[in-house]
Formats: sequence, C-alpha cells, structure tokens
Amino acid sequence: MERLDGAKVIVTGGTSGMGEAVALAFPGLGAEVVFFGRNKAAGKRISEKSGATFMPLDIKDADATKAAIDEAAAKLGGLDVLIHAAGIAPFSAAEEITMENWIDVMSTNATSTYVTNVAAFPYLKGEGGVILNFTSSGGIQGYVRKAHYGASKGAVTAWSRSIAMEWAQYGIRVNMIAPAIWTPMYDKTRAAMTPEQLAEHDKVMAASVPLGGKLGDLDTDYVPVMAFLSSDSSKFITGQVVCIDGGILMMR
Repeated sequence: MERLDGAKVIVTGGTSGMGEAVALAFPGLGAEVVFFGRNKAAGKRISEKSGATFMPLDIKDADATKAAIDEAAAKLGGLDVLIHAAGIAPFSAAEEITMENWIDVMSTNATSTYVTNVAAFPYLKGEGGVILNFTSSGGIQGYVRKAHYGASKGAVTAWSRSIAMEWAQYGIRVNMIAPAIWTPMYDKTRAAMTPEQLAEHDKVMAASVPLGGKLGDLDTDYVPVMAFLSSDSSKFITGQVVCIDGGILMMR
C-alpha cells in the first residue's frame, strides 16, 4: 500500500463507513488526519484508535463547514488532500419525493461538495493537492427509487470534472470515487432482511458483481485505492470516476 508520510488530510463523513475507514487507516500510513462527522462518540473512539483528530460537524451547515476546514487546515499546518465522503442515500419512489427530501439530499451530497471543495481551494492552490469526491453509479446511470440521490451524485460528477479542468493549472487533482463496498450500514441492511429476502439479494449480487459476486472489503479493496489516489503515484490522474466496485459500473 502507498505511504502517505507527512500528507495533511481532511476527511468528511469520518465517523462511519468509508470515511471512517480512511480516518482509521491513513495515520498508520504516515498521514496527519483531521476528520469530521456528527457522531461524537464514534469520533472519540476513532480518534483514540487511530491518532487522527476529530472535529464534530454537520456537513449541511455551509458556514460551519467552511470554518471547520479553515480550523482543520490551521491544525494541520496546511492541506494536501481533501476526502469528501459525507453523504446520504435514502430510498423513495420518484413521484413521492417531497421538496424537503430533495433539499435534504441535494444539500448533504451536492451542495456540501461545492462548499468543501471551494473552502479547501485556497490551501491547495499554492503547491497543488488532491480532492476526492464521492459519486455513485446512480449519478452515472440512474437509480430506481433513488432519483434524488442519483441527481445529487450527477451534480457531484459534473462539478468534479469541471473543477478538475479549471484547477489543473494549480496542480490540483480532482477525482471521484464510485464505490460498492461492504460497510457496517450494509450489515444493518442485511440484518433487516428475512432469510428469503437475503437469499434473493445475494443471488442478485452474485450476478451483478463480476469480481467475487459481493461488495468489496473496506480494508483490502477500498483503502489501498484511496491511498493511491491520495499519493503522488496518481499525479497524472484527474477528472476520473474511479470505480471501486468489482466491475459493476464499467466506465467508458
């Protein structure tokens, strides 16, 4: 796995799932990490385990988010990598999405991407750096019963490609992660299924994921790719959707 010695990293959504995996792993690769999240108990646990610094934050609060990035960059003494992993993915039939639902998903997923990226820009502009935003296959090809989520991730994709072109002059690389990874939230989803539903679900997954027939592993499939994309080894890669998904979404 790539080393990240001395890299100054900010992670959003760091108290659960894929953000948590990065907050736990990157300090061991030599990075200095500040991570944000709403769950203070989880933040304390992760911080004690990894040595990363936790700052509580509701990513939907734009002013608080900008202030938190300023404070984190000050704590770190600069910034090399922003990993914006915070997001939500609620289910709803398209015709049943309320304005409140729409605004909640768009502000959490799309608007927060704009806010965090722009807030990080002044710290990355001088010597270049990395922004990793999270998109989804839903933002590329759509999702049934997740139209608002798909729309938000489509916005993330278009925004990320646009700033990848615009900010390349400053040496800033902007890439997107499209993951299909087994997280604790997925464990809860599986636990809520009946044995019959679970069997059908696993049958569908076996047919949908070319590599292995199931979602990827946080530590062995996901974190190494995140480390690579955060390192200088990926210095000639920008504007890309990187699918860590076992071949579900084969980008062209």
